[in-house]
Amino acid sequence: MAFRAPHGQDARDARLMTTRPLVLLVDDEPHSLNAMRMALEDDFEVATAAGGEEALRILEDQWVQVIISDQRMPGMTGVEFLAQARERWPETVRIILTGYTDASAMVAAINDAGIHQFLTKPWLPDQLLMAAKNASRLFQLARENERLALEMRFLTSTVESRLEKRRRALREGMGFESILRAPSSPMNAVVAAARQYASFDVPVLLTGEPGTAKAQLARAMHYGSLRSDRPFHEFNLQGVPEDLAAIELFGAKRGVAAGNSTRIGLAQKADRGTLYVGAIDTASPALQMALMRVLASGAFSPVGGQETLTTNLRLIAGSHRDLRTLVAEGQFRADLYYALSAGEIAVPPLRARRGDVAILAQALLADLAATHGKPVHEIEAAALEFLENYDWPGNLRELANEITRMLIFAQGKALTADLISRPILQAAPGEGGADRSAEGVLTADGTLKDRVELIEMRILRETLTRHRWNKSRAAAELGLSRVGLRAKLDRYGIADPAGRLVPEEEED
Repeated sequence: MAFRAPHGQDARDARLMTTRPLVLLVDDEPHSLNAMRMALEDDFEVATAAGGEEALRILEDQWVQVIISDQRMPGMTGVEFLAQARERWPETVRIILTGYTDASAMVAAINDAGIHQFLTKPWLPDQLLMAAKNASRLFQLARENERLALEMRFLTSTVESRLEKRRRALREGMGFESILRAPSSPMNAVVAAARQYASFDVPVLLTGEPGTAKAQLARAMHYGSLRSDRPFHEFNLQGVPEDLAAIELFGAKRGVAAGNSTRIGLAQKADRGTLYVGAIDTASPALQMALMRVLASGAFSPVGGQETLTTNLRLIAGSHRDLRTLVAEGQFRADLYYALSAGEIAVPPLRARRGDVAILAQALLADLAATHGKPVHEIEAAALEFLENYDWPGNLRELANEITRMLIFAQGKALTADLISRPILQAAPGEGGADRSAEGVLTADGTLKDRVELIEMRILRETLTRHRWNKSRAAAELGLSRVGLRAKLDRYGIADPAGRLVPEEEED
């Protein structure tokens, strides 16, 4: 293929890549021009001009990167020449040589001509060469930045026009990226299975305790499926009366629902999209039959109507209880269970995800701090230890409530351990989880002395944490002397996890 010479801007860019940078030297004294040429010609292409008018003509014909001009010249001063060069060729880097160091004159030159650097006379060859190299590098960086900016604008417009909805969904935290977890988290296997099921248009059953974010996982599956450009709707049956749940899911004819108007149900709204129904284990027999009809044929009837409507939705269901057990007990339709369990994923509780607690807590804090406009951005290590140790019976909802409460009472830039609720502070340390009361100790095996000491140890740890390890205050609350408190801490091996020093006044 024949080579075609580039034109216009492409030609200039091509020259910049294939030749040495061009420096224009401007001075009315020939010996000064020769000296500057000799200092630069090993590293640069050099053009010379005896005055401003000649230099402007060279700039019109040559692609100059750097201008080095003397200030005192007949006819047109260096600043006047560089000011014209700036107006017509703003990208060219401008350096001026002057024998004066008047500050006001320098400021005026910078404002008028956009001078990059002043060099005072007499200059040294190494000094001049370094100034020219730095200016050339600055020119190249500016050109590269301009090129990248143009490319980014082009790529952004192209990609956004093609993947606008998917990118918007990810920005809004709807995809699998929104499910925060540690590298070794048990949620990794859950997300991997959900990704597999997402690409197959089959019903999926998500099982797990309340508050384990099953709806979030269902939403991520929707946005990871071929239905991602269609609507996603969710509805939780927990605590909803049967008649209201039927209206919400299947709609109602005029006069049946409040407002005396026809109500469109989620089954119709989710057509060609995804419908997540939470707490399906609480569905009444009539609702179970209606959902089975949707799965079998896509058909449903609005409440109060006789006609049959159809929908092409994907159903993802969430259950708090084991549906197999409910089927065996006759409380759940076997055909509905087997239809839903074409894909079944068990979502672990938060107590099984201790390595994720810190990540989740930090993310919750960032969102809550932004929502409430409170500049708290960190959780101290001691507080995270307590949070990770707790077994979280309310799962993510309870964690969110705890972080919210801590944020409300926080006085500094970080959430500290003394802000944590007392039941969490009193929890027993250990990998197996935490007791939320003293009942386990009261009913456990062991001598009276051992069980009393265990309760005493928990009380000491919780009280010290609430008082930010101020031993004087803790001892006063517990009715102990500081010596007595110190002896108990040594006996049980209790130490401040943050390693803070005891204030001096406590040792008085």
